[in-house]
Order: sequence, then C-alpha cells, then structure tokens
Amino acid sequence: MSELKRCGWSTSDPAYTRYHDEEWGVPLHNDRRLFEMLILEGAQAGLSWITILKKRANYRKAFDRFNAVAIARYDARKRRQLLANAGIVRNRLKIEATISNAKAFLAVKEEFGTFDAYIWQFVGGVPIHNRRKSLKEIPPKTKESDLMSMDLKQRGFRFVGSTICYAFMQAVGMVNDHVESCFRHSQLHQEAAEK
Repeated sequence: MSELKRCGWSTSDPAYTRYHDEEWGVPLHNDRRLFEMLILEGAQAGLSWITILKKRANYRKAFDRFNAVAIARYDARKRRQLLANAGIVRNRLKIEATISNAKAFLAVKEEFGTFDAYIWQFVGGVPIHNRRKSLKEIPPKTKESDLMSMDLKQRGFRFVGSTICYAFMQAVGMVNDHVESCFRHSQLHQEAAEK
C-alpha cells in the first residue's frame, strides 16, 4: 500500500501528523472545544503551532479544561500560578487575554445561545472547501476572517487578529484548506456532502 499523501506541514513530527489526520479541518461544533481552539490559536501568536500542540495537555490542566465559567472567575492568585506554570506559554498578555476572552465568550453564549451558532455564521453555517494545489496558495487571512476578527474585537476578545482567526477557521473545519493532493481534502469534502 502506498504512503498517504498529506499537507507538507504535517510530516515533521508525529504529533503534527496525528493532528493533521484526526483534527485539522474537521468541522467542530462543541462550544468548549471551540473556545479551547480560539485560546490556543491566540497563544500561538509569534510561536509555532507544534509548540502549542505539545503543551495542549498542560493548557487543559492549567485552564480547567477550558471551562469558561471557571476561567472568567480567575483571581490574582490564579494569575500568578499561571505565570509560574512552565507547562504553558508564560506570557502575561496572553494569560490575561484568556481570562477576558472567557468573559466575552460567555457574553456571546448569552446572546446567541451557543458560541457555535455565533462563530459559524461567518461561513454561513457550512464549511468552505477550497481547492489549493500547494501550501503557497493558502492565504494568511480572508474576508471572512477579517469580519470575524473585527466582530470578536468589538465584543472584547483579544489575540484575535485576522491571521489568528483564519488559523482558527482552518483548525475547526470552517475552512477545508488541505491541499488537493492530501488524502484528507477529499475525505472532508465527501463527509460534508453526505450531511
């Protein structure tokens, strides 16, 4: 049996390959997981995704498994603990953003019923299936990510620039940006067609 063809970025590390094959681009509709991915994409700013991916278990433990209600209540003591936690990115601005984003996330849920209903509106509720021949064709942002970023910022979210929003959209399956030669591109397209 021949080796499966994958997006070039996914083959440098087994954790990357697993993430690529099992998660990246799969439509996600669970509020807690969507919040987790939004926070992790923001934590990645200025770093490589593999750094965050390898710290994800530590993030889940440090941030109460991304329970937004718990995070929104973090006090000064908890903030100091997070800044001392070597298992996560110890950046004060990113930690503070996670806490304020939890509050903004809860406000969105209050308004829309679910964060899922809110966030998926930026793609009309269905994934965008792109047809990219190479990684070079994938833009850092799109008009959809620009709109998402602008709206999130107006709602008080931080570390949600358009590039971060586009990476989030790719990660949670709002966009299928697997290159056409990758085995996951056609699988995800087929799964969406069957729904």
